[in-house]
Amino acid sequence: MKCKVEKTKNANEVKLELTIEAQKFDEAIKKVYFQSAKYFNIPGFRKGKAPMNIVEKYYGKEIFYEDAFNEVVPAELEEALKENNIEVVSKADIDVKQIEKGKDLIFTAIFQTKPEAELGKYKGIEIPKIEYTVSDEDINHELGHMQEHNSRLISIEDRPVEKGDITVIDFEGFVDGKAFEGGKAEGHELEIGSNTFIPGFEDQIIGMKIDEERDIKVKFPDEYFSKDLAGKDATFKVKLHEIKKKELPELDDEFAKDVSEFDTLEELKKSIKDRIEKDNEQKQKYETEDAVIKAVCENVKVDIPSGMIETETEDMLRNIETRLSYQGLKLEQYLQMMGKTAEEVKKEYEPQAIEAIKSRLMLEAVIKAEKIEATEDEILEKIKEMAKNYGKSDDKEFMENENVRKYIKSGLESEKALEFLVKNAKIKVKENYNWQKIAQDTHFTYQKAICETMAERQKKQIAQEKARIEKKNSAVEKETNNILPFKKRQIFA
Repeated sequence: MKCKVEKTKNANEVKLELTIEAQKFDEAIKKVYFQSAKYFNIPGFRKGKAPMNIVEKYYGKEIFYEDAFNEVVPAELEEALKENNIEVVSKADIDVKQIEKGKDLIFTAIFQTKPEAELGKYKGIEIPKIEYTVSDEDINHELGHMQEHNSRLISIEDRPVEKGDITVIDFEGFVDGKAFEGGKAEGHELEIGSNTFIPGFEDQIIGMKIDEERDIKVKFPDEYFSKDLAGKDATFKVKLHEIKKKELPELDDEFAKDVSEFDTLEELKKSIKDRIEKDNEQKQKYETEDAVIKAVCENVKVDIPSGMIETETEDMLRNIETRLSYQGLKLEQYLQMMGKTAEEVKKEYEPQAIEAIKSRLMLEAVIKAEKIEATEDEILEKIKEMAKNYGKSDDKEFMENENVRKYIKSGLESEKALEFLVKNAKIKVKENYNWQKIAQDTHFTYQKAICETMAERQKKQIAQEKARIEKKNSAVEKETNNILPFKKRQIFA
């Protein structure tokens, strides 16, 4: 095999030109012929017994080319990429230049390659300190769940349906006078107030009595998953069979004994608090790590190839499919319910895919920059843990698997890189503001300022009034002094 490598004008893209020896390609043709001979039915020969040259003459000499190409090329491409240390992130764009029996196979393959992230500031990144406290409300919330789980249903026969009741109903829905698919059920349990039905449906069940029949009129939401029903008026014929009500156990020491290993309610509450605190610790850890990753990624420059995004969104779609299978659903059913295609869902996940890819590339860049390595002991310990998780008593299978070792090594180094980033981040403690005190202080300051302003104003007014009086007195005194001599003159004249 001959391989010529060149970069294309596009970033993170490489072009390989491979020449595979004629002998190797001819051998692949023969192999394909023997694998598929049994399917050929040619006149004059028993089925599957016609010689290769006869098959080629009958169907054309190119009959085996495509399968022979697929037989020989993947391994040759893999070897070429490995020899040239090229890590690809996309499927190959193949262009066959020469394909003919007895001649060298020549083709080009264009791949998108894995980019390297250019790090900005990654040490000393400021992030807010993330803290969670356990409140009485949190504990009571958990106790409420335990009450719900240990509740019992009692039949109600002496009153109509109320909010919170669990009803057993038959129903059939009609749009434009015609029954629609999926709109009928018998013996269906519906909790009134759960909001699991179309808006307005459950409210109209309230007040119904056992064995009562009622027409319930609703309107499907405009954004309803079924386009045939979205925004349409519908009528449901409903018959009520049963009314049930949840009876919750009392929250006391007896309850604690029944649902746990504790003898008192206080002990149970403490256990719940301890568990929530432990969960909060993990939550704080993960959210702190996420905050650091996000902050560092804001300073990263990287050109992410479309092939990486495509692969990532496909993985996300497969994860959805896996989760759905646990619920007994197929991906096709989910897409139909959502009224979307697989491509539309993948498109919606693109921002998340880009964020995930950028995070991984950033961590790889940190690993390289800080020369972070996983030790052999750490790798072996992780392999043993993996074997145990898979129920394997012997970890030899994992030890000898190079792909497993590579995967574990990469994971360990990424964990170390993340620990490094968190350790070197500046965790800023949020100031705990007492808004009530601040409000009170602000009000006090405001009132004080008003008082001081008023006092200053009064002081000024007093001074002005004093000055006015003094001025007036001065004028009076002057006038008096002018008059007095005149009077004196008259008296002593």
